[in-house]
Order: sequence, then C-alpha cells, then structure tokens
Amino acid sequence: MSGLPQGWLKYVQELEEILAQALPSAETYPQVLHDAMRYSTLGGGKRLRALLVMGACAAVGGDVQKTGGLAAAVEMVHAYSLIHDDLPCMDDDDFRRGKPANHVKYGEAIAVLAGDALLTEAFAELARMPEKYGVPPEVTVRIVAELAHGAGSQGMVGGQAVDILSVDQLPDEQTLRYIHTHKTGALFKAALRGGALVGGATAEELEAITRYAEWFGLAFQITDDILDEVGDAQELGKPVGRDQDLEKLTYPRLYGLERSRAMAAECVQNCLDILSGFPEGAWLLRELASFVLQRSF
Repeated sequence: MSGLPQGWLKYVQELEEILAQALPSAETYPQVLHDAMRYSTLGGGKRLRALLVMGACAAVGGDVQKTGGLAAAVEMVHAYSLIHDDLPCMDDDDFRRGKPANHVKYGEAIAVLAGDALLTEAFAELARMPEKYGVPPEVTVRIVAELAHGAGSQGMVGGQAVDILSVDQLPDEQTLRYIHTHKTGALFKAALRGGALVGGATAEELEAITRYAEWFGLAFQITDDILDEVGDAQELGKPVGRDQDLEKLTYPRLYGLERSRAMAAECVQNCLDILSGFPEGAWLLRELASFVLQRSF
C-alpha cells in the first residue's frame, strides 16, 4: 500500500480485512490451494478496481459500506487474471509485485487451480451481498451479470485471447484498441458500473460512469504500456520490456512514447470533464483519474 495517497488508505485497509475474511483460511483443506489463493490476492497492489467500485458508489451518493462484497470480488477476479497472465503459456513472468509469481512458488498446476478457485469464489462473495451488505437481490443479480460479462469471453478473457493471437502481427490500431478495452478496460467498467448500481445510480448517472470507465481504462492501459518501456522494475515489482520481448501490440509501438503520453493525458481529461457535473462525492474518482498519469508502479 506504499505510495498510495493518504485519503485512500482507509478504504484500502478496510478492503484488506474484507478480503482476508472472505477467502478460505490457509489452514482449510486443501491447504496449499488456499494458501496460493491468499498469496496472490493479499499480496498488495494498488487496489484500483476496488477503489473504483467505492468511488462510483460515493459519486452517486450511495453508502460505500455496502460495496465491500463487490470490491472484494473484483479484486479476486483481478488476482486470478494476474496468476494466469504470469504462467509460462501466457506472458511467462517469474515475478509479480516484487515477489515470485504464483506458479514459481506453488507450481503451474496449483497456480491454475488457484486462479480458477478465485474466479468462482468472487461470484460466491457477490451472492452473499444481500445478506452481508444489504444490497437488494435485484441489484445483486445485475451486478453478477456486469462482472460476468466484464470478466468473460466478451471482456477480459476475450482481450487476453486477442492479445495472444496478435503477437508478431503488424501494428493495427483497431486490434490494439480491442485488446486494451477488453483485457483491461472491461473489468474497470464492471467495477465502476457495479459500484454505481450499489449506490442507486440513475440511468443518466450510470451512463456517465460508463463513459468515465471507458476513458479511464484506456488511460490506464496506455500508461501501463509506457511503463513497460520506461518504468523502473523495482517499483513495478516485475521486469520491464516484456511487451517488446514478446512483440506485443502496444501504444508506444504504434504511436511512439510522446504521442502515447499525450493520448493518456487526453483520456484523463475526458474523465475529469465527465465528472464535472457530479458533486463533491466524486472526489475519489477524480483523484483516481489523475493518479493514472502520476503513477510509476
């Protein structure tokens, strides 16, 4: 949690407690599987997806305390995706967040199963939202659909598939946009729309939050591409230059670094413009958008 703005720490600390309680304990049989799940999920990180859930709820005047289930679920889905991303058959990374990747520590088979278990546990946590957090069942059903779509073949997994299939291909703007809006942006969108639904958003508010999500996801991924070229491996917690090594489609590869930086800044400004009509409760979403350009990890 180092490096996060002070105003976010309360939310992040609360989320860590929620996640620690929601996940099966490391002593529950089969212990190695549950230990692997906790290793990657409780292993730190920015918690941006959970913060976006909370920020969207607050922006529409909702009770942030009701977002715990969804915030935990999106972090579980994110953790599962990172475990699978790091596998030798995917990006083949040995480090994540400054420590050995899950498959390095536990072996490939347990890593795959830990990711599978985290995905299913995420939806179990969503199912508990009415009882644990007072989210109406009809809203819970909508949120389940949002996360399933964002994480599935038309969202994050679809983006990862196209990313893999595009290796060694000539740079193409349409394909690059598809990869980034699905592999990264779809989960951001599910988190933001879900948080807004928990908060009781109107149709107009939900539409605005959706547009914010689209620009935020693009800004984040462009910045991620830039950091892979010029970032510090120690701060990132993983090797840099992997996209180049794998000949992946990235914004710097297609547009160059300076143009990519300008595009990321434009996306963030679009986020802030969308929030101009929201009250002070949208402060976290405003800070999160600005943070994208400032982050070095």
